Amino acid sequence: MNPILSAGLLIGVLCGSFTIVMGLTGWYKDPAMVNVFIPVVTLIEILGLIWGLRKTAAQGRTYSGQVVAGTLMALVAGAVIVCASLLFTMVLYPDFATTNPSGQTAAQSAMGGFLGTFMTGVIASAVIAIWIRARTPGRTAARV
Repeated sequence: MNPILSAGLLIGVLCGSFTIVMGLTGWYKDPAMVNVFIPVVTLIEILGLIWGLRKTAAQGRTYSGQVVAGTLMALVAGAVIVCASLLFTMVLYPDFATTNPSGQTAAQSAMGGFLGTFMTGVIASAVIAIWIRARTPGRTAARV
Protein backbone atom coordinates (compact mmCIF):
# COMPACT_ATOMS: atom_id res chain seq x y z
CA MET A 1 0.00 0.00 0.00
CA ASN A 2 1.12 3.55 -0.67
CA PRO A 3 2.95 4.90 2.43
CA ILE A 4 1.02 8.19 2.32
CA LEU A 5 -2.30 6.37 2.38
CA SER A 6 -1.22 3.81 4.98
CA ALA A 7 0.19 6.45 7.35
CA GLY A 8 -2.89 8.65 6.93
CA LEU A 9 -5.22 5.74 7.61
CA LEU A 10 -3.14 4.67 10.62
CA ILE A 11 -3.23 8.17 12.13
CA GLY A 12 -6.95 8.54 11.46
CA VAL A 13 -7.88 5.14 12.86
CA LEU A 14 -5.76 5.56 16.00
CA CYS A 15 -7.05 9.09 16.71
CA GLY A 16 -10.61 8.01 15.93
CA SER A 17 -10.23 5.01 18.22
CA PHE A 18 -9.01 7.24 21.02
CA THR A 19 -12.12 9.39 20.50
CA ILE A 20 -14.28 6.29 20.96
CA VAL A 21 -12.29 5.35 24.09
CA MET A 22 -12.95 8.84 25.47
CA GLY A 23 -16.66 8.23 24.90
CA LEU A 24 -16.81 4.70 26.30
CA THR A 25 -15.03 5.75 29.49
CA GLY A 26 -17.01 8.99 29.83
CA TRP A 27 -13.79 11.00 29.91
CA TYR A 28 -15.25 13.58 27.51
CA LYS A 29 -17.44 14.76 30.42
CA ASP A 30 -14.55 15.04 32.89
CA PRO A 31 -12.75 18.42 32.66
CA ALA A 32 -9.45 16.89 33.79
CA MET A 33 -9.54 14.12 31.19
CA VAL A 34 -10.67 16.40 28.37
CA ASN A 35 -7.33 18.19 28.74
CA VAL A 36 -5.56 14.88 27.98
CA PHE A 37 -7.28 14.43 24.61
CA ILE A 38 -5.44 17.03 22.50
CA PRO A 39 -1.90 16.09 23.66
CA VAL A 40 -2.58 12.38 23.12
CA VAL A 41 -3.99 12.73 19.60
CA THR A 42 -1.22 15.20 18.71
CA LEU A 43 1.39 12.68 19.86
CA ILE A 44 -0.35 9.93 17.86
CA GLU A 45 -0.29 12.14 14.76
CA ILE A 46 3.36 13.13 15.15
CA LEU A 47 4.47 9.52 15.66
CA GLY A 48 2.39 8.45 12.65
CA LEU A 49 3.93 11.20 10.54
CA ILE A 50 7.44 10.17 11.57
CA TRP A 51 6.67 6.58 10.58
CA GLY A 52 5.12 7.61 7.27
CA LEU A 53 7.81 10.14 6.40
CA ARG A 54 10.51 7.52 6.99
CA LYS A 55 8.75 5.37 4.39
CA THR A 56 8.45 8.21 1.88
CA ALA A 57 12.07 9.32 2.43
CA ALA A 58 13.11 5.82 1.36
CA GLN A 59 11.33 6.56 -1.94
CA GLY A 60 13.71 9.48 -2.51
CA ARG A 61 11.60 12.45 -1.45
CA THR A 62 13.47 15.64 -0.64
CA TYR A 63 12.37 18.28 1.89
CA SER A 64 9.52 19.75 -0.15
CA GLY A 65 8.35 16.30 -1.20
CA GLN A 66 8.27 15.26 2.43
CA VAL A 67 6.21 18.29 3.45
CA VAL A 68 3.72 17.52 0.68
CA ALA A 69 3.63 13.83 1.69
CA GLY A 70 3.02 14.73 5.35
CA THR A 71 0.28 17.17 4.37
CA LEU A 72 -1.41 14.47 2.29
CA MET A 73 -1.13 12.05 5.22
CA ALA A 74 -2.85 14.65 7.40
CA LEU A 75 -5.64 15.11 4.82
CA VAL A 76 -6.29 11.36 4.71
CA ALA A 77 -6.20 11.18 8.52
CA GLY A 78 -8.51 14.19 8.75
CA ALA A 79 -11.11 12.52 6.53
CA VAL A 80 -11.06 9.42 8.73
CA ILE A 81 -11.27 11.58 11.86
CA VAL A 82 -14.33 13.41 10.49
CA CYS A 83 -16.05 10.05 9.98
CA ALA A 84 -15.05 8.83 13.45
CA SER A 85 -16.18 12.08 15.04
CA LEU A 86 -19.56 11.97 13.32
CA LEU A 87 -19.94 8.30 14.28
CA PHE A 88 -19.17 9.24 17.88
CA THR A 89 -21.40 12.32 18.12
CA MET A 90 -24.35 11.19 16.00
CA VAL A 91 -24.56 7.40 16.42
CA LEU A 92 -22.80 6.22 19.57
CA TYR A 93 -23.54 9.26 21.76
CA PRO A 94 -26.43 11.21 20.23
CA ASP A 95 -26.82 13.23 23.45
CA PHE A 96 -23.23 14.51 23.09
CA ALA A 97 -24.39 17.95 21.92
CA THR A 98 -26.52 18.46 25.04
CA THR A 99 -23.94 17.10 27.50
CA ASN A 100 -20.91 18.72 25.88
CA PRO A 101 -19.90 21.81 27.88
CA SER A 102 -18.50 23.56 24.79
CA GLY A 103 -21.91 23.44 23.09
CA GLN A 104 -20.48 22.37 19.72
CA THR A 105 -22.66 20.62 17.19
CA ALA A 106 -21.56 17.31 15.65
CA ALA A 107 -20.42 19.06 12.47
CA GLN A 108 -18.45 21.69 14.39
CA SER A 109 -16.73 19.01 16.43
CA ALA A 110 -15.86 17.01 13.29
CA MET A 111 -14.52 20.06 11.46
CA GLY A 112 -12.48 21.04 14.50
CA GLY A 113 -10.89 17.61 14.43
CA PHE A 114 -10.17 17.90 10.71
CA LEU A 115 -8.64 21.37 10.96
CA GLY A 116 -6.56 20.43 13.99
CA THR A 117 -5.26 17.34 12.21
CA PHE A 118 -4.51 19.27 9.03
CA MET A 119 -2.67 22.14 10.74
CA THR A 120 -0.69 19.79 12.97
CA GLY A 121 0.21 17.73 9.91
CA VAL A 122 1.48 20.69 7.90
CA ILE A 123 3.54 22.16 10.74
CA ALA A 124 4.88 18.83 12.03
CA SER A 125 5.77 17.67 8.52
CA ALA A 126 7.72 20.85 7.87
CA VAL A 127 9.73 20.26 11.05
CA ILE A 128 10.11 16.47 10.73
CA ALA A 129 11.22 16.76 7.08
CA ILE A 130 14.27 18.74 8.19
CA TRP A 131 15.71 15.47 9.52
CA ILE A 132 13.80 12.76 7.68
CA ARG A 133 14.28 13.22 3.94
CA ALA A 134 16.32 11.88 1.06
CA ARG A 135 19.72 13.46 0.74
CA THR A 136 20.97 14.48 -2.68
CA PRO A 137 24.23 12.57 -3.23
CA GLY A 138 27.29 14.74 -3.71
CA ARG A 139 25.74 17.87 -2.22
CA THR A 140 26.78 19.27 1.09
CA ALA A 141 25.08 21.83 3.25
CA ALA A 142 26.13 25.42 2.73
CA ARG A 143 28.49 26.68 5.36
CA VAL A 144 27.43 29.71 7.29
